[in-house]
This record gives sequence, structure tokens and C-alpha cells, in this order.
Amino acid sequence: MLDRIPGEAEMTALVGSSLYTVWNKLCALIEENYDMERLWNTGGKAWKYEYKYRRGGKTLCALYAREKDIGFLIIFGKDERLKFEADREAYTKEVQKLYDEAQTYHDGKWIMFKPVDTSLFSDFVRLLQLKRKPNRK
Repeated sequence: MLDRIPGEAEMTALVGSSLYTVWNKLCALIEENYDMERLWNTGGKAWKYEYKYRRGGKTLCALYAREKDIGFLIIFGKDERLKFEADREAYTKEVQKLYDEAQTYHDGKWIMFKPVDTSLFSDFVRLLQLKRKPNRK
């Protein structure tokens, strides 16, 4: 856990104003659809911060921040991978490529997106729905 949560000024200085706007829009999109616990943490070796969405001990997704870069991570277990693969043509070529190139570990396929704008957000919504049905709306 972090001692303190980074504020707007710190996040803007870290990732830049355009990526911080993307970060905020992605958070708003998730929070519009899901009522989740939100946890700030250190980002490990590769990232400065991690911002995780969880409920009932299960992680939905996580956002990551470091110098001039943000990441959006979704981990797909076996069931979610089967659902994605059955409907893969419904996703953009970029999402399909990232899915195919993502490392598969014992606990699932870890897909790290590097959003620079909102162009993949509709795919992100569908990917999150593979993991969990929205509980807001």
C-alpha cells in the first residue's frame, strides 16, 4: 500500500496531461459500470503506481503509471480466454494482436494495453464484461 495517494498535479507531472486525461476517462468508464474497491499501490519494478479495481478478493483490472506512460492490465483466466477466442473477430485487430502476443502464466493470460487515447475503450468495456458483468446501471 502507498503512504499517500498521488494527486492530480503529481500524476500530470508523471504521465503528462494528455495521458492523465486518458487515465481519468478510463477510470470514469470503469466506475460508471462497476462498483469496486479501488486500491493504490506501488507499481513494482516496472511502474511507479498501480491502481487496482477489485471486489470480493478478485481483481477486475489495474491501471499503471510511470514516466510519460500508462498501462491498463486485464488478466484472463481459462474461461475468459475461451470467451474471447470464441468472439475474437468482434475486437479490433490491435486488441487481437495484443491478446495473441500476451504472456500466458499459470494464473492466466496477462494483457497489458498502453492506451494513448480513447480509441480502444469500447473493446475495453467488452473485455471487462468477459471477466465480470457490470454491477452498476
